[in-house]
Amino acid sequence: MSVKVRIPTPLRRLTAGQGEVQSQGAAVSQVLADLETQFPGMHERLFDEAGQLRRFVNVYLNEEDIRFLQGLDTPVGEGDLISIVPAIAGGA
Repeated sequence: MSVKVRIPTPLRRLTAGQGEVQSQGAAVSQVLADLETQFPGMHERLFDEAGQLRRFVNVYLNEEDIRFLQGLDTPVGEGDLISIVPAIAGGA
């Protein structure tokens, strides 16, 4: 399946400045693996040493947090939109 992936500003140096790219896969995990193939260095910024998404990385499929779906095993369909969103922390 071909899906669109929104790339956050901090990762756009890996995508030559592109804010949105096309990727392939039948599940979120496959789409993210394809990103690494296209844009080396993406995997280490998204995943920890154990192969889990980093705590500060949120991934949405069509505006739904994949943590509340099937996680990385969430199936994707043709034309779906995946958004990678870094968590924002702080406060006063």
